[in-house]
Amino acid sequence: MNGILTAAAAAALMIALSPPPSQAQAQTRVVPFPGAVRPTTAPPKGPPGPVPHMPDGKPDLSGIWNGQRALPNQPEPEMVPWAAALTKQRTENYSADDPEARCIPAGVPRATPYHYQIVQTPSLVLMLIEGNIHTFRQIFLDRKEHLKLSQPLWYGDSIGHWEGDTLVVDTIGFNDKFWFDMAGHPHTSQLHVIERYHRRDFGDLEVQVTIDDPGAYTKPWVVNRVSTLETQIEISEYVCNENNTDTLHLVGR
Repeated sequence: MNGILTAAAAAALMIALSPPPSQAQAQTRVVPFPGAVRPTTAPPKGPPGPVPHMPDGKPDLSGIWNGQRALPNQPEPEMVPWAAALTKQRTENYSADDPEARCIPAGVPRATPYHYQIVQTPSLVLMLIEGNIHTFRQIFLDRKEHLKLSQPLWYGDSIGHWEGDTLVVDTIGFNDKFWFDMAGHPHTSQLHVIERYHRRDFGDLEVQVTIDDPGAYTKPWVVNRVSTLETQIEISEYVCNENNTDTLHLVGR
């Protein structure tokens, strides 16, 4: 090469000879916060086929479903000042205080990557949740009014009804301890969640969640998700508190 460096070799030499970044430079690196990541593509479709039905003609939502995944281009919530400031603080602290990472119930409507199983009867729908604390939700179809709770709940009190082929789940009675997501969006005990479950075919379940909490948001916040049917596995036992090493990595800033 007659002593002349190629472009690639010259670039490599410049990198090798460059001084390491100062501590101040390292501290100002732009690192995406975990809660700021948003999906850019829709998830793959589930297995094809027609929607199964219950003996009463209602769609049968039963099955093991992959974790609910938010669709791209979701609107951001409009928060009151204290909620916006708290979300910013939690996100900039890299979600180090996320209660779910400490095996605290995720509440509603937080979506986890773990599977969940729906067991449907004419009067009760059960959601068996594989992740976090390996717990369940009950959705009562045989009553029209919410319970008069003596204390708030992690999953609230859920009652459901059918609007055509869509199961509508109305939940209130929450505590204010869980986060909506890794970004740390908060809520108050005024939280009211409406979920709409529509099985559009055999393998795809559409889920629309409306979050209404005047204590934290200036208007209702709508999130659209989809779950796909899993036909090859059963949900497994997952005990979050057993050998939980995740918290050792949540050091924040």
